[in-house]
Amino acid sequence: MSLMGASSSQLEKEIGSEQFPANEHYFGLVNFGNTCYCNSVLQTLYFCRPFREKVLHYKQHLKSQKKETLLTCLADLFYNVATQKKKVGTVAPKKFITRLRKENELFDNYMQQDAHEFLNYLLNTVADLLTAEKKSAQKNGVEVTTNTNTKTDPTWVHEIFQGTLTNETRCLNCETVSSKDEDFLDLSVDVEQNTSITHCLRGFSNTETLCAEHKYYCEVCCSKQEAQKRMRVKKLPQILALHLKRFKYMEHLNRYIKVSYRVVFPLELRLFNTSDDAYNPERMYDLLAVVVHCGSGPNRGHYISIVKSHGFWLLFDDDIVDKIDASQIEEFYGLPSDMQKNSSESGYILFYQSRE
Repeated sequence: MSLMGASSSQLEKEIGSEQFPANEHYFGLVNFGNTCYCNSVLQTLYFCRPFREKVLHYKQHLKSQKKETLLTCLADLFYNVATQKKKVGTVAPKKFITRLRKENELFDNYMQQDAHEFLNYLLNTVADLLTAEKKSAQKNGVEVTTNTNTKTDPTWVHEIFQGTLTNETRCLNCETVSSKDEDFLDLSVDVEQNTSITHCLRGFSNTETLCAEHKYYCEVCCSKQEAQKRMRVKKLPQILALHLKRFKYMEHLNRYIKVSYRVVFPLELRLFNTSDDAYNPERMYDLLAVVVHCGSGPNRGHYISIVKSHGFWLLFDDDIVDKIDASQIEEFYGLPSDMQKNSSESGYILFYQSRE
């Protein structure tokens, strides 16, 4: 059936009926008063295939009498988009936004919020809800297969997004290296002018010398010693979320300002700052989605997102969806130093998916 009817939208014309992926839907999300921070993150997560599939699977197994949570609202929203008759259009995530505002007073207003804070809150809340549900199912005598894990069993949020960092400290007196692991769902990296994401990650894993009043207490020497420490990636996540720290607090202004530095993010990425015992350190990643911040500061401005779907790129700006060329992605790197500062469309959260 041809999609090229008179009523077919601009987007359908651009993609073309032959190219339009089967069972895929491109729907914009209505803005409920500065909710673009939420819309942009929801779109990137919807196009994270592993995440979408888990959410839809969860929806499929939902008991109708289940009490409403942020996860049931998310599942309803994803299901609403995935089961649309039309291929393109708009949906209103009203139930989700209402639930979000009810649950967290941080988001219970009409001010612009931070997309990264929202992403963190959403992933952690979903993981907590899944853990609680698993526990109550076990308590009610339902057999649940569990991974043997000392802490609580990882949920599918962890399986998709969680990686592990190892914090290595080497005593410069006795050369003993002690390491401590910590898990992450995303990595926050500092940005500098005219650099690349690889450079930012190198900075993240730079060796730092602990000396003078910052000396390290070495268990072997039983005294404070000079030491070197560095942070490396030990377990590489399936989906790597990188948050560029574009908002810096300025003491003299008593507020946050935006740094619109140009930071190049490639379409494919390999993490080189891995530990010696890293599993699968050669893993290659492909850029999957970007949350972009437009404007001059954290509380003023706008969020949009770009996502890759079936080989082409789409730009979601609340209820508007456009197809863009891969070459246009560099417009979201940020601004070189000789251009106007602070007010640009710059990549803020990058999502990379590992090649399996």
